[in-house]
Amino acid sequence: MTDLKDHAQNAKTWPFAEARSLLKRVGGKTPEKGFVLFETGYGPSGLPHIGTFGEVARTSMVRHAFSLLSDLPSKLITFSDDMDGLRKVPDNIPNPDMMAEHLGMPLTTIPDPFGTHESFGHHNNARLKAFLDDFGFDYEFLSSTECYKSGRFDEALLGVLERYDAVINVILPTLGEERRATYSPFLPVCPKTGQVLQAPVVERDTDAGTIVYEDEDGAKTEVPVTGGHCKLQWKADWAMRWTALDVDYEMSGKDLIDSVKLSGKICRILGGEPPVGFTYELFLDENGEKISKSRGNGLMVEEWLRYAPPESLSLFMYQKPKTAKRLFFDIIPRTVDDYLSHLSSLPQQDDAKKLDNPAWHIHQGAPPHEEAYLSFSILLNLASVCHTEDKAVLWHFISRYRSDASLEAAPILDRLLDYAINYYRDFVKPAKNYRKATDDEKAALEDLLSVLGGIADDADAETIQTEVYEVGKRHPFPDLKAWFKALYEILLGQSQGPRMGSFIALYGLQETRNLIKRAIAGEDLAH
Repeated sequence: MTDLKDHAQNAKTWPFAEARSLLKRVGGKTPEKGFVLFETGYGPSGLPHIGTFGEVARTSMVRHAFSLLSDLPSKLITFSDDMDGLRKVPDNIPNPDMMAEHLGMPLTTIPDPFGTHESFGHHNNARLKAFLDDFGFDYEFLSSTECYKSGRFDEALLGVLERYDAVINVILPTLGEERRATYSPFLPVCPKTGQVLQAPVVERDTDAGTIVYEDEDGAKTEVPVTGGHCKLQWKADWAMRWTALDVDYEMSGKDLIDSVKLSGKICRILGGEPPVGFTYELFLDENGEKISKSRGNGLMVEEWLRYAPPESLSLFMYQKPKTAKRLFFDIIPRTVDDYLSHLSSLPQQDDAKKLDNPAWHIHQGAPPHEEAYLSFSILLNLASVCHTEDKAVLWHFISRYRSDASLEAAPILDRLLDYAINYYRDFVKPAKNYRKATDDEKAALEDLLSVLGGIADDADAETIQTEVYEVGKRHPFPDLKAWFKALYEILLGQSQGPRMGSFIALYGLQETRNLIKRAIAGEDLAH
């Protein structure tokens, strides 16, 4: 561990760079609250999505890097802004008509459209916590509703009231003329309806800790700013939270750059110090548009986990966090294979290289290892050519190819088979489009059939790959890429595919020869 600590001082990966910035902020000393506080925020107006997970995963990576650089205690808080008023009905939930009747109400007072929890906010919070727990994140969950109503934010809220003019003078220049005329950082919760109101504040009483707001009918109502009777507008709320909790580190998306600056100014007005921050790029859907919880146009956490292990999702978050990336189903297989490659290379690396390996960050420095390693793309193609969704059939081929592979010795591989079958069933199988071979391609296939007939049954993948290359060179293809593309389209029914030597070694020489014979005969390989 001492060696790792030494190497951590010079590690170039972004989690270590962030951890060093944080260590500089705290001055190498434990804060008065007794720990260094990492925070992630969650807006539960829509169902939790991968962007939410990404923020927790990335922050956890920085926290782990920090733990290697320093012995200071730390804590991660996942904060849910569940007292926010519902502004619009999300597109991807049941009972939208019922939800429409509760617009403006705090999320934790709106009935759960799914019928499983006491409120919509509680339901979405539970969805978030369930996943974070399944993944094993070390965090503490905080509810905005509970913090406001319990009095935890009272002192900071009174600070906003006391410095009211200074706070709004930071915010007003960023608003349009009409909004400026009625803006207040305080959103009173109506005593009669329970709605979170955007109402003009006409009086303030610092001594009493109250505001007076004017309702739509002209009536004036006085409410305390404490005890959950008011909520802050979100930029002021963010700054107040940083101050009240003394947050040391929080990352956020590129779309919030201006909000981070503004909230930082308010935090200083309240006597706090803004946290160290990190700006990450946003995820895009298949059309290149920003993903949204309420629109549901990205991948749900559960959807990714149907087709790939959670560690692959962590890798997606780790890679190039400052680069916008498409987040859709077709990136899953490549991400899984990248994860497996990083994982398999880790045992051979020295300590300095380990700290640069994404798998080290994903597994908090303690990654698993097993000898039986097969790429996800190979497993997908095995399921595809076998036309099977039966894991036992796939294990038959694998155990023959890899004598060290078994359910007991290769639990990672066994788990990958479940994901591969799901992905094959939902994406590969429906998109398969076999084509017939041309005369020139038939000649090349006959040549390949003859060559494979002369290869020993125990030949390794590299030997087979070399022979497949040589066959392609002997025939009138524009290049070898065209030869392999023809093999994929004719034998596998797809435009892209695996390294053929590896695939043939896994599927079996005799089975491959039978497949080629059927293709030459013009049979329908889809069945």
